[in-house]
Amino acid sequence: MEYDKSVINRLKRIEGQIRGVLNMIEQNKDCREVITQLSASRTGIDRTIGLIVSMNLEQCVRENIENGEDTKELVKEAVNLLVKSR
Repeated sequence: MEYDKSVINRLKRIEGQIRGVLNMIEQNKDCREVITQLSASRTGIDRTIGLIVSMNLEQCVRENIENGEDTKELVKEAVNLLVKSR
């Protein structure tokens, strides 16, 4: 699968957030601030997972339809990936 530039940008943003959290911990910042940033990072990761699964699902469904194949298993697998990621 070829990943969209937006996925890479999202991951770089999350990487920056994690670095920021590490700095906050090194500076002994208040735990509420640290948790807030960790939560934002987790949300970013969850959304990126959803984006990757949906992009892959869309691509696979199109290929299956073009080949006259069933798409039910693809959708099931995508849902399982999302459930597993939680």
